[in-house]
Amino acid sequence: MTSTSPHVRLSVLDRSRIRRGQDPGQALRDTVDFAREAEALGFHRFWVSEHHGVPGVAGSAPTVLAAAVAAATSRIRVGTGGVMLPNHRPIVVAEQFGVLESLFPGRIDMGLGRSVGFTDGVRRALGRDKDAMEDFGAMLADLLGYFTGGGTVRAYPATGLRVPAFVLATGSGADVAAEQGLPLVIGAVRGEERMLEAVGRYRAGFRPSAWAAQPYVVVSAAVAVAETTERARDLLVPEAWAAAWARTHGTFPPLIPAGEIASLVMTPRERTYFEESLRGHLHGTEGEVAKALTGLVERSGADEVLVATSTFDRAAMGDSYRRLAGLAGLG
Repeated sequence: MTSTSPHVRLSVLDRSRIRRGQDPGQALRDTVDFAREAEALGFHRFWVSEHHGVPGVAGSAPTVLAAAVAAATSRIRVGTGGVMLPNHRPIVVAEQFGVLESLFPGRIDMGLGRSVGFTDGVRRALGRDKDAMEDFGAMLADLLGYFTGGGTVRAYPATGLRVPAFVLATGSGADVAAEQGLPLVIGAVRGEERMLEAVGRYRAGFRPSAWAAQPYVVVSAAVAVAETTERARDLLVPEAWAAAWARTHGTFPPLIPAGEIASLVMTPRERTYFEESLRGHLHGTEGEVAKALTGLVERSGADEVLVATSTFDRAAMGDSYRRLAGLAGLG
C-alpha cells in the first residue's frame, strides 16, 4: 500500500461500543485510551460518533466525548463522525465546535450527518421526525454561516473560526457535499458500485468554496488485520452479529465474543443479515489487506481511509490497528 498510495491518509472512527459485562463508563474510557494509542501509531484523525437509545453504544454526545479525547491527546486531529445535524439546532452545534476549536486550536474536525433517530421513540424523544433529514442542506448552510458571521445572530465563540467540515454521505449527502463545496465521507459497506457512483457524482458536481478548493473523499470501512485470514475475519464477527440482531430485533446489543457467535443456531433471517454485514469489509493478513486497501483506493480515488473496526476483544483490536499502521508505514 505504501508504494502505490503514499498520499492516502489513514484515520480512525470509534463508536464507543459496549462489550458484554461492561458498563458505558468503561466503554467511554476505552475510547479515550484508544485515541492515545491511535495517536502513538500515527493515524491522522480520531473521530467519535452519535447514537441515541442504543444499548450497545455509549457514544451519545460526540462533542463532549471529543473534548475528552482532545484533552487526552496532543497531536492527532479529533472530530465527529458525525454529529447528526437534524437532531440539533445549527447555532448550538456551531457553539459546541467553537468551544472545541478554541480549547484545541487547529485540531478539531466537524463531521456532520443527516440521519435521525433509529426508532420512532428515539425520534419523539429528540423532537424530530424522519422528514427532518430533508432540511439537512439548509441546516448545514446555516451552521457554516455561524462561522463566517453572515447571519444576524452571532454564535460565540464560533464566529471567525474555521473548523474543517465534512459531510457524511447518506441518501443525498453526496450531492449536498458537492453543492456546498465540502469534503465527503462515504462508506464502502453498502455496495461498492453505489459508493463509486456517489463519489463520481460528488466530484462532477463539486463547487469550490471557502471551505474546500477541490473535492476530497474519505472512504470509511472496517479493516481487520491478523496473523491469519481466519483470525482477521473473527474480529469482524461480533459487530456483524450485533448488526444482524439489530435488523431482526430492533436494537443494537453489546458485543459478545466471536467464539460464542460461531456456535449460535441462527434463524434464516438472522443468518442472511449476518452474512450481509460481513460483506464489503476488508480483512486478512498484512499482505492481503495491503492489496485490498490499494485496490479500494485506486477504484475510488480516495484521499483518506477512515477505519471503523470494533470487536469484542480489545487486545486483538489493538493488534489489528498496530498491524495496519505498520503496513501503511505510519508513525
